[in-house]
Amino acid sequence: MKKGRKPSPAAHLIKQLLTLFPNTPTLTLAKKAYNLHPELWTDLEAARSMLRFYRGANGDLNRKYQMQARTFSKDLFNPFKLPESDEAEYLPFILPESCSKILWMSDVHVPFHSIEAVTAALEVGVMEQVDCIFLGGDFMDFYAISSYEKDPRKRSFMEELKTGKEMLKRIREVFPDQTIFFLVGNHEERLEKYMRVKAPELLDCEAFQIEELLDLRTLGIHVIKDKRMVHAGDLTLLHGHEFGRGSGGVFPARSLLNKAHTAALCGHWHRPSDFAVNDVQGKVIRSYSTGCLCELHPEYMPLNDWQHGCAIICIDEGQASVQNLRIKDGRVI
Repeated sequence: MKKGRKPSPAAHLIKQLLTLFPNTPTLTLAKKAYNLHPELWTDLEAARSMLRFYRGANGDLNRKYQMQARTFSKDLFNPFKLPESDEAEYLPFILPESCSKILWMSDVHVPFHSIEAVTAALEVGVMEQVDCIFLGGDFMDFYAISSYEKDPRKRSFMEELKTGKEMLKRIREVFPDQTIFFLVGNHEERLEKYMRVKAPELLDCEAFQIEELLDLRTLGIHVIKDKRMVHAGDLTLLHGHEFGRGSGGVFPARSLLNKAHTAALCGHWHRPSDFAVNDVQGKVIRSYSTGCLCELHPEYMPLNDWQHGCAIICIDEGQASVQNLRIKDGRVI
């Protein structure tokens, strides 16, 4: 790299990881880098190659980078030689700057999706010429592997997966060039919870990961897991279950602001709501909850106050603005 040249975002991230985790195996660190920001590389091997480059593992020409990495000794971060910890670092996912106009769709709950509501949301995205689709959690219902009492007449898990893959394929066909993100919600988390109890031996098997089961890699859809919050400019995106049960209340947007203490948007509660406060400097801080795109009167809760909805999020110089859209009878209102 030439002197004075600003490092690329990928190189900057790699250097940060090498600083924090100098003794972590290259492949493990590459997986961490790729999971943090998959949009920076074409695949996992590209992230691994960049790590090898900065570690000087690609030949004598790059040995100096290996020496630089070793400069950051583990002792620097553990001067008292405390025992190894299983602590996991919680880092936000930052949307790339190329995502400046985002269609937010959450709580589709395939195969219990509303065709009218999903169609209306997709039409909004096409009309607004969005450059990013953000599936904000609970895209899948995973009814067949839930811990609740199930109706055996409902679709099997295999049929759910087939329908989910078909739905994702259609969305990709509508938006062939847009960036698509898939945030894992509490319903998708049923998959790992099921395997932890029923088949823990399969947890590390890639074939049983949600990326493979739903063909997300093939479709070029980026997955965001582990309840990670997402930063879209100055707006934080969440599914809504991250703060635990009972955090929605009768006014989800207000509850979200009370929990997040920052401008935020979530789904999960199936009810659109907006809330705003002024801080002591007069800055307006807004929060939003969005409507769902699934059936409104499921058998387990036929009487509720759910509503269909989606959102358009615009980012301009780091500032986010939100259109929290309601959908009624297949039309945006």
